[in-house]
Amino acid sequence: MKLIYTGFIFTSLFTLTNRYAAAQSKKDNDTSIVQLDSIRIRESRAKHLPDVSGTYIFAGKKTFTITPDAGRANLANSTIRTIFATVPGVNVWEMSGNGFQVNIGTRGTDTHRSNETNVRQNGYNTNSDLFGYPEAHYVPQFQAVQEIQIVRGSAALQFGSQFGGMVNYKMKEGDTSKVLGIESEQSAGSNHYFNSFNAVSGKSGKWSYYGYFASRTGDGWRKNSAFNGQWFYGNLKYQFNAKGSIALQFSRVNFREQDAGGLTDAQFNADRQQSTRSRNYFDPEINIPALLFNYNLGKRSKLEVTSHFIIGERNSVQFLNNPNVADTVNKKLNTYNPRQVDRDYYTGFTTEARFLTRYQLGNQTSTFTSGLRYFIEGTKRDQKGTGTTGSDYDLTLVNPYGIALNLHTHNYAAFAENTFQITSRFSVTPGARYEIINTSMDGVIDNATHYVAYKNNRHFPLFGTGLQYQLTNSSQLYGNISQAYRPFSYANIIPGNDLAIVDPNLKDSRGYSADLGYRGNINNIFNYDFDLYYVYYGNRIGNLTEVNANKQTYIYTTNIGNGVAKGIEMFTELSLWKLFDKESVQDIRLFNSLSYNHARYTSGSITAGSTNISLNGNWLEGTPTWINRTGLTYLNQHISTTLQFSYVGKNFTDANNTVFNPTGLSGIVPAYHVFDWSFNYSFLQHYHVFSNINNLLNAKYFTRRITILPGPGILPADGITFNVGFGVKI
Repeated sequence: MKLIYTGFIFTSLFTLTNRYAAAQSKKDNDTSIVQLDSIRIRESRAKHLPDVSGTYIFAGKKTFTITPDAGRANLANSTIRTIFATVPGVNVWEMSGNGFQVNIGTRGTDTHRSNETNVRQNGYNTNSDLFGYPEAHYVPQFQAVQEIQIVRGSAALQFGSQFGGMVNYKMKEGDTSKVLGIESEQSAGSNHYFNSFNAVSGKSGKWSYYGYFASRTGDGWRKNSAFNGQWFYGNLKYQFNAKGSIALQFSRVNFREQDAGGLTDAQFNADRQQSTRSRNYFDPEINIPALLFNYNLGKRSKLEVTSHFIIGERNSVQFLNNPNVADTVNKKLNTYNPRQVDRDYYTGFTTEARFLTRYQLGNQTSTFTSGLRYFIEGTKRDQKGTGTTGSDYDLTLVNPYGIALNLHTHNYAAFAENTFQITSRFSVTPGARYEIINTSMDGVIDNATHYVAYKNNRHFPLFGTGLQYQLTNSSQLYGNISQAYRPFSYANIIPGNDLAIVDPNLKDSRGYSADLGYRGNINNIFNYDFDLYYVYYGNRIGNLTEVNANKQTYIYTTNIGNGVAKGIEMFTELSLWKLFDKESVQDIRLFNSLSYNHARYTSGSITAGSTNISLNGNWLEGTPTWINRTGLTYLNQHISTTLQFSYVGKNFTDANNTVFNPTGLSGIVPAYHVFDWSFNYSFLQHYHVFSNINNLLNAKYFTRRITILPGPGILPADGITFNVGFGVKI
């Protein structure tokens, strides 16, 4: 009920503030940077992407932008709920408190390593394999991110077929006013946490560069959850003339974390910091070299060609069993039980060519964009190897892998979109995408006793259209509908552990996403975006909790049925100080991002003995009804500080909406609320100090139950933690 009141209050504020519309500024959106005294305060007014940017069309689409700011979010530790706070409806799985991964989902999509989201950096994909193994292991350091660009489900045409839309990390290009610029931030905190970020940048003649190296270590909030990681990014750009440039980029992340294991409900309630595992480790490494070519073919046309590799691996050594099974010395062996060793090796290559041109149609200028994509990827997957009985990180095998597979994906795609500018205020943007996906798999399973081979060739078109009407110079009505598609992945057809069984007759998921919204700002005092959405998700893949003939509970992966997610997303931000003094160099800002999600199955059933039980009306997994984040920010020439409140409603882990499972693998994920505080103080032009306290009131909660790595069971969220840091930029 409190959330309903919150939405009502902000809607009322909008109605009252809208009375000032007659006197609103003719400036479109805002100026993104304002010079104040010795520092630059980046405004947060432009909350959506422009209609056209580079070779991309965003007119009529549901979009957001985020400018990472140390005074508004914990960048040093990559705390995602604070970084994505102003984007309504983002559901965050807090896998661990080390910030190594971004696990987000929206509108009923899976949060696990953002695997239903098209994740990009500077326009090129960072998912290991969008169609075979779409998990995004790579995440940049957010101190190096200039802007996060987000397009909701209507991204299917320009970027891919995913239901979860697109997230693009636009990296900084550095200081081009000097030959050498240096930036460094060092921060330390609770549980022996330490993060070091160091960047260099500059420009000489036609050459410019930006690069950073970062490292992060800590013991973790839970027992047996120590971690260490390193990041590297370099961008060397050559501007060969006024029309064109070419850039060589290289990104790398490698980290190792000790996994404390999952908990049952009883264990979580007794001591959420306890660990059921002390010998489990996870260790991925991702390398992404990329070559970017941009050329202006004239005043109205642009060409962009991007080629990149993804070369990496993920390794784990773990004792995998129910959390109520202790990892203790086996009395018969007089040692610990052997651990399971899993290793993946990825090699992928992608080339995308995009072309955009503006042309005159009647008295208006319309825009056409199109593109081609070629992608090839191979994964060597070795799983269920018998490892050592030791306690350290050791990938040595005692017995061969139980699963040894070679996985291959070929993808060809073409798309085209055109914004027809019907009048100076009204535009229509139809588009189409055609995908060809060829996947294959061969190898052995069941300890090399069975040879398996699999091929699947898919050809499908996707269509969509968007509408946009410019009501005033600073407000828009927008709407769109776009088809979406999700092929089942390799992970879906290979059981993750002995507690999981996979339906051998899985089908791909198909559906569509639609939006209708109103956005804008009033006098740069009130910023708003109200949106109604509808997502149809056919043949949804998910988990059922079932019991076999031996009365053992197991998790069954199958096409659950058809689902629909519909609801409201609302963002508002009010400059309280500037209501009374528009010329003030300080401000107090109140933002609220609220989403209501009614996500339910509309068909599907589960078999219990001889009885079929309908799933119609059951909640879609991992989709809270309410997600609300509110923040109060104070800023002036030197200080920026934010107190943020997050509320996430309850949700279910499986499609049959299991309320309780003694293993902890399924059941309700209770509602929770958490406070976070961020502070940044800049002084003497080149220096700043910052501090963050996460989970300020030490709330006891968790965000997901898991059936596979790094569980299984409940993965508790971190309790209260803090960090403080110092930075210099010269």
